[in-house]
Amino acid sequence: MPAETSQTLDRGLQVLEVLARTPEGLTVTELAAALDVGRTVVYRLVVTLEAHSLVRRSADGRARLGLGVLALAQQAQPLLRDAALPIVRALADEAGATAYLGVVDGPDLLALVGAEPTTAEVHVAFRVGTRTPLERGAAGRAILAMRTTGGRPLDPPWVISTGDAANGGYGVAACVTGIPGVECVVGVVTLAEPDEARIGPIIARAAAEITRTLG
Repeated sequence: MPAETSQTLDRGLQVLEVLARTPEGLTVTELAAALDVGRTVVYRLVVTLEAHSLVRRSADGRARLGLGVLALAQQAQPLLRDAALPIVRALADEAGATAYLGVVDGPDLLALVGAEPTTAEVHVAFRVGTRTPLERGAAGRAILAMRTTGGRPLDPPWVISTGDAANGGYGVAACVTGIPGVECVVGVVTLAEPDEARIGPIIARAAAEITRTLG
């Protein structure tokens, strides 16, 4: 027997999910059509979500995600950080390079977790909290590439770039998929040119493991 659920809550969450995929916003009529739910029901959901700052409506009547979603996302960061830390540490040692996990925050990638390899004598120093424009480095480019696919996996699932470190290092990164509402990426930065055929699959496995851990 399936577990009992709240239909109203489920529909409210569906509204947020649809709006998360539609940054240009939707009218109540468009939302009702997308959800195959009556317009009156959707209107009440939007008004309720708006009261909690999870949805905002502009002058043209289009509903978009509200600032309350950002507050919730910030509270989710410690959960993501705690779940990813042991995986990022293992990645650093297996790859022999500094590893990190970052999330998109506006136009930047915010570094949430970092780990330096315990076996390599020379490695790139890393500082949690660092912000990097998405246009720079393997991590941001992996995010931008994933956006162009409409959510389909990249092939191969990792991106490699040069100039990631201040002194001209290399980066390899893969997106962590399957986390609703969060654009997340895991990768490594190294001074020496990486063996992409070896490190790429290692990073892809780490990304998949983070998804499983949070699933």
